[in-house]
Amino acid sequence: MSLTMSRVSVPLFVRGLKVLSTLLQKGEEFAAEKGMVPEVLLGARLAEDMLPLSAQVQRASDASKLCVHRLAGGDAPKFPDDETSFQQLQERIAKTIAYLESVAAADVDAGQDKTIQLNWGSFAPTFSGQEYLLSFGLPNFYFHIVTAYDILRNQGVKIGKLDYLGAFDKA
Repeated sequence: MSLTMSRVSVPLFVRGLKVLSTLLQKGEEFAAEKGMVPEVLLGARLAEDMLPLSAQVQRASDASKLCVHRLAGGDAPKFPDDETSFQQLQERIAKTIAYLESVAAADVDAGQDKTIQLNWGSFAPTFSGQEYLLSFGLPNFYFHIVTAYDILRNQGVKIGKLDYLGAFDKA
């Protein structure tokens, strides 16, 4: 089977979100074991100028759904970034996965040569769909997944590399 835009996007995003869900579950269990107020763990940061754990989950959700939306078109769900509990973050991950899995592969594949312009003030690059996915969309998504992992690890949650890598399914 050849590589297509849909094959190197949606399954990777879904897999990463499932890994993130498992990491959050381990974080929630850790907080309960330690008698920690869950909001303390959800508010933990690696550095003062970085976003907290809850926002890393929100950004991973946004990075995946917006990438697929920009490639495929259509309507992506909008979430208000108001999650304050592990359960709410798990629900957001589930809704994001449901959206990703609802997008037709042909629509994602059609975005390969589409022009994608980001416009975030002074950061306004233009990409082809393929360049966008490979040089921005996927790296941005994984940045937030690994940062969530690092926050949990920094707070003492017993997770390791295999937790980050997740289950090895054939794609």
